[in-house]
Amino acid sequence: MSEYCAPLKDIRFVMQELAGLEQVISLPGCQEATPDVVDAILEEAAKFSASVLSPLNRVGDTNGAKWKDKAVTTTPGFKEAYRQFIDNGWNGIGCDPEFGGQGLPRLLSTAVSEMWKAANHAFSLCPMLTQGAIEALMIAGSDEQKAAYLPKLVSGEWTGTMNLTEPSAGSDLAAVRTRAEPVGDGAYKIFGQKIFITYGEHDMTDNIVHLVLARTPNAPEGVKGISLFVVPKFLLKADGTPGERNDAWCVSIEHKLGIHGSPTAVLAFGDNGGAIGTLVGEENRGLEYMFIMMNAARFNVGLEGLGDAERAYQRAVTYARERIQGPELGVKGGPKVPIIKHPDVRRMLLSMRSRIEAMRALAYVVAAAQDNAHHNPDEVSRKEAQAFADLMIPVVKGWSTESAIDIASLGIQVHGGMGFIEETGAAQHLRDARITAIYEGTTAIQANDLIGRKIARENGVTIKAVIAQMRAAATRLDGDLMAVGAYQRTAIEALDHAVDWIVTNFAANPKAAHAGAVPFLFLLGIVAGGWQLGKAAAIARAKIVAGDQDPFWPAKLATTRFYAAHWLALAPGLAETVQNGGNCVQEMADDSF
Repeated sequence: MSEYCAPLKDIRFVMQELAGLEQVISLPGCQEATPDVVDAILEEAAKFSASVLSPLNRVGDTNGAKWKDKAVTTTPGFKEAYRQFIDNGWNGIGCDPEFGGQGLPRLLSTAVSEMWKAANHAFSLCPMLTQGAIEALMIAGSDEQKAAYLPKLVSGEWTGTMNLTEPSAGSDLAAVRTRAEPVGDGAYKIFGQKIFITYGEHDMTDNIVHLVLARTPNAPEGVKGISLFVVPKFLLKADGTPGERNDAWCVSIEHKLGIHGSPTAVLAFGDNGGAIGTLVGEENRGLEYMFIMMNAARFNVGLEGLGDAERAYQRAVTYARERIQGPELGVKGGPKVPIIKHPDVRRMLLSMRSRIEAMRALAYVVAAAQDNAHHNPDEVSRKEAQAFADLMIPVVKGWSTESAIDIASLGIQVHGGMGFIEETGAAQHLRDARITAIYEGTTAIQANDLIGRKIARENGVTIKAVIAQMRAAATRLDGDLMAVGAYQRTAIEALDHAVDWIVTNFAANPKAAHAGAVPFLFLLGIVAGGWQLGKAAAIARAKIVAGDQDPFWPAKLATTRFYAAHWLALAPGLAETVQNGGNCVQEMADDSF
């Protein structure tokens, strides 16, 4: 079975040419990421992902986490791989140096994260949740909480979790009923149950730091009455080391479609007198703080979609090169050839690859925007970068994950009947990818956030500025890229009309607007991805004209042309659905379904 190989050539190209690595590493606080350092980190991450994480991916699928007597044993090899992971310093590459991190740019940590997720999706979930806990405590934690928890979380010696969902409170967090009772000295006793807690229990570290949403006794109803608490698995002794076991226990783990190596826990807090926790930030602002974790997690889930898609593509290409079946079309009496010669197999592979390249480009550009939002010395530039990142994070999450599901499904199709057989490994990527469009907010939740908070609320100001950039880039696609430019201009116009419709109708006809929200998210993702691929093609053409004979450049032109004809061409239809498809969603009576 083939192992993952990081696509370093495209990763470097996107970082340097599209995301603006040179500008990012010139920002205050990012200068440690010199070109040599970046290159060395990418090389080492590629080696670690291929040699350590990728071989455990199939093991995690077939021999997943096990629960017994309130304890979880992870997949054989995961514990040792995690020790190597933290010993090599991977957990803290993007974290604040004050707490032991390396302070490297988000753009670089994004590229490295893609490799972890592609090599072993289930393993990568543990450090992802820890990163979210770090961000929440950095922004909202007290000095005491930061000192107690951040050094260990940043190093990876301890891991973190995010505890929102309850049996009766899924996406509707207003229904949260876990309660927190004050017991003096700033401590609270936590009582309640949380479900779907990724790595809520495991054996890879000697402590787990749970961030838990709960209600204090006098909290108002709804989301305005939710507070956030730190509830460690083991209470800390005076010297900061793990001491007495807290009353937070794993009562089961879920049996899932995929990501079997990742234990998804049901956690019970307070069944034996109360789990001790401390308040994070101010009372009743817990949801605000938790969204710090969730926003970071949503971007990273988009990277999971990208990683799953890349892995499915690599496996499909390997199979298509090796599988001999039928003569080449138009060659009578010719020898049997690898199926990569057959037109429809090539169509599927290009459909996979072109979208992966578009997804990667968009995600890395958004990562660079996050670096500018945090580090750019110019206030206007910081605000513009933050607005762009806020607009695009739902797209990176929603469009990338939905695309990954289709790409992984195409990977099975390339294998034919063998794709439906577990031993080939193709099915795992589809099963693993399927969760990405659900957790950290379903695609509809991303889309509703996109059209509501990110577009209608500001009357489309940010997205109109992005559309102006798209138009400017499309004008540079002439000569042998004229057809790509034409597809882009048509797609951009369709997007612009859809934005106008949302701004006009969001308040007046909210049900129709929300019925078209997911098609709009797909529309924006497709057009934004095409925008980045068009820029890539212009660079590739210039390289070819200058005499560069690297096959990477004509391949980039080929994927861009395919993407334009097969994906940008869909934009007008999606825009039509956004503008005219919403009202009919309400027509059918409930009992007629």
